[in-house]
Amino acid sequence: MAEKTTGNQKQKKDVRKFLGGAILIDNRIRRLLPFVLFLVILGLILIANRNAAEKKIRTIEALQDSIKELRSESISVSARLMDVSRPSEVVNKVKNAGIGLEEPVNPPRKIILPKD
Repeated sequence: MAEKTTGNQKQKKDVRKFLGGAILIDNRIRRLLPFVLFLVILGLILIANRNAAEKKIRTIEALQDSIKELRSESISVSARLMDVSRPSEVVNKVKNAGIGLEEPVNPPRKIILPKD
């Protein structure tokens, strides 16, 4: 039983040593501090890189959605333009507007000037 009490006392000393900050003075720990610091910096870089990548992915998805919407709008606008620009539609709109324009009956002719 005496062995158990010394084990508990050693654990208590180790806990007191850790909480008191004496562990930071230990040479073994001091040698590992640069490596631990390096690992912490790498971890921070990894986290920042992941956050930046996720932000770019969200931006790309939003832009793809807007491209789909704009593409469908473009198709509908071009279909409306095709309907409106048909010669029969143009004639009807001119008649309804009362501008006084008429469709030519004769085809256009070339004007040739004599050379002097």
